[in-house]
Amino acid sequence: MAGLETAVDPASNAFRERARAYDTLIDDLGNKLVWARAGGGAAMMARHRDRDKIPVRERIDLLIDPGTGFLELTPLAGWGLYDGDLAAAGIVTGIGCVRGTSCMIIANDATVKGGSFYRETVKKHIRAQDIAAQNRLPCLYLVDCGGANLNQMEEVFYDENHFGGTFHRQCRMSASGIPQLAAVFGECTAGGAYIPALCDEFIMVEGAASIHLGGPQIVKAAISEVIDRHELGGAALHARQSGVADHIVPDEYAAIGRLRDIVGSLAYAQPFVGNRLPAILPVHDADEIPGIVGTDLKEPVDPREIIARIVDASDFHEFKPEWGATVVCGTARIDGFVAGIIANHGVLFSEACLKAAHFIELCDQRGHPIIFLQNTTGFMVGREAELGGIAKHSAKLVYAMANTSVPRLTVVTGGSYGAGNYGMSGRGFRPHFMFMWPNARLGGMAPDVGAGVLMDLRRASVSRTSATEEELAAYEAELRQMFADKSDPYFCTARLFDDGIIDPRDTRRVLGLCLAVVGMRPEIRAPRPVYRM
Repeated sequence: MAGLETAVDPASNAFRERARAYDTLIDDLGNKLVWARAGGGAAMMARHRDRDKIPVRERIDLLIDPGTGFLELTPLAGWGLYDGDLAAAGIVTGIGCVRGTSCMIIANDATVKGGSFYRETVKKHIRAQDIAAQNRLPCLYLVDCGGANLNQMEEVFYDENHFGGTFHRQCRMSASGIPQLAAVFGECTAGGAYIPALCDEFIMVEGAASIHLGGPQIVKAAISEVIDRHELGGAALHARQSGVADHIVPDEYAAIGRLRDIVGSLAYAQPFVGNRLPAILPVHDADEIPGIVGTDLKEPVDPREIIARIVDASDFHEFKPEWGATVVCGTARIDGFVAGIIANHGVLFSEACLKAAHFIELCDQRGHPIIFLQNTTGFMVGREAELGGIAKHSAKLVYAMANTSVPRLTVVTGGSYGAGNYGMSGRGFRPHFMFMWPNARLGGMAPDVGAGVLMDLRRASVSRTSATEEELAAYEAELRQMFADKSDPYFCTARLFDDGIIDPRDTRRVLGLCLAVVGMRPEIRAPRPVYRM
């Protein structure tokens, strides 16, 4: 493959200014991650330790194999919600290696609202399960759960993607041969009791763990029986009398060790179906990405400069380089894994849509996963575009993307607006993974466009509203701010519209981990012809 050259001058004033501006975004991301990792705060963490309990992320560190990484998903879920009291949505999810097996780890944080399930907690739990099911990853539940938040019943109980949806997925995965294992560290009451009860095998910590469908308060209210939680459903009762639990251990360290042993005993096959070669670092430095991208989305960025800093040896076989210039397509390797790459270079015209749709079919035929680098205001509009068939050609792109059988990974590197987000494998089209950069924006319309549309509608009815120019100007400012706020990456990640915000310099590492995971998926691809668009 041809090596990508660069036109970037790291010594230029413009580059340095962009890098300095981006550094503030990276610092802000780091500060927000500190909030996520602090759990319920210093006082709750001290109380947790006083009870001989290990903080949730330390449990995960002990569980995964030494020297291996942990790909944490949506650590900033819940950011800006509930007065900042729902750090990481009260649950830590991610992919780690345990006894040589890649596993999905789903761990409650009891320092955050007692590990109760809020709307965002349920959504995060389900997203982790869906990734596990798609890639046949064993699920390891580190349970310390107070059940559903009773003040949010309409958000967590009734619907198919509410709390019951987590149990449905657990049952279906177990039935399909995907191991479901748990270690119970604390109280599991009501719905929380079903997390371990529906597992194939689980462990309880003596003197700390308990499982009961109705806690002591419910038992007292229902049948006037006064009992403490350990008499009702403690580890000793369930391991030695009821037979509900499979193992009892003296402390949390022993529970984690036993869980590792169970995973080791699975002999769970994870054959890699892809084509991997030894990894080669890019020729061009990933640390230069912030200075290339900057913080002004209106400044054009050649996606080849980004690609050159994330792919092996900066080698990239570009497809149709002289046609459909606003999208860049080509094949490369990342951490040794082959992948197709589709990256925006501005507005998507008909030619760009046809080029990308053709390339998707090539990837599908060849079995190459596809990485989408989103930075677009959307599909072209206007009479000339409509006359040229933009509706038909953009639909071809959406159709090809939605029906490809190969994995899709999406990174939002800039703006991602309207139907352009859909055509470039947005969240609505269920990419296997989707991440955002701190400078990224995601929305139905760019703030300028959205505010302009609504202002035109408002001005058209001004005779009925009798609004003054000052009132209209204030209204326009409110609209722009609303669109800006709702396209902010932290607004999006707080509500789990992505799988996390990542430092651009970590993009290669994150994509490498994801490609390794999707490479273990069952081979379901059927041969299909390539239709030249």
